[in-house]
Amino acid sequence: MRILLSNDDGYFAPGLAALAEAMHGLGDVTVVAPERNRSGASNSLTLDRPLQLRQAPNGFHYVNGTPTDCVHLAVTGMLDHEPDMVISGVNLGPNMGDDTIYSGTVAAAMEGYLLGVPSIAVSLASFEGKHFPAAARVVRELVERFRAQPFGAPVLLNLNVPDVPYADLQGLQVTRLGRRHKAEPVVKQVSPRGDTVYWVGAAGAAADAGVGTDFHAVSNGWVSVTPLQIDLTHAGQTGRVREWLGQ
Repeated sequence: MRILLSNDDGYFAPGLAALAEAMHGLGDVTVVAPERNRSGASNSLTLDRPLQLRQAPNGFHYVNGTPTDCVHLAVTGMLDHEPDMVISGVNLGPNMGDDTIYSGTVAAAMEGYLLGVPSIAVSLASFEGKHFPAAARVVRELVERFRAQPFGAPVLLNLNVPDVPYADLQGLQVTRLGRRHKAEPVVKQVSPRGDTVYWVGAAGAAADAGVGTDFHAVSNGWVSVTPLQIDLTHAGQTGRVREWLGQ
């Protein structure tokens, strides 16, 4: 089995190291990740300059680009064979609800999915980062399941794992994305040079976090498994838009 690993926290991130360690023995594992933290990069591709691919002493490859760049470069140009699976993570911090729109972690997996490769994005739902190996172990079990029982259809899974020891996880729960309140306002500051600068505010609290959502699952100790799709068409409004346009 050929597995491609990436992330958005950078090739030096402990979550990526834990994931690579967990994949040991499952097949041919290649790591291609950004050279620096690219959290929030979403699905951006670098089109205004060439990309450079380098290899770190630990064997990981890194790219001076986005998470999407990393997976795109690996699948379409670097690897001799298409991978059997793309896995992105383990991210430091959750990627639930609206987070998936902005997430570089999800974007890396999404690029694999768009290129026809079954893909998983995995995030540790905490910014303390205490139990990366537990999250990586969950992913290994899913990869083993995939190897023994292929899914049989294109799949993009978004995993969020509570930051607890593996033994304390309640299990896997299939969920839908919840929703957050809108983000906090930007933070305005004055730099040491006297320039006015702005920091993007924190994400809002969970708004739609009821039973069945990723927020609810994680808050109750379950690993949230959300199947994602790419089609952004608002089918429920097509008729209304036709009427509005007089068609």
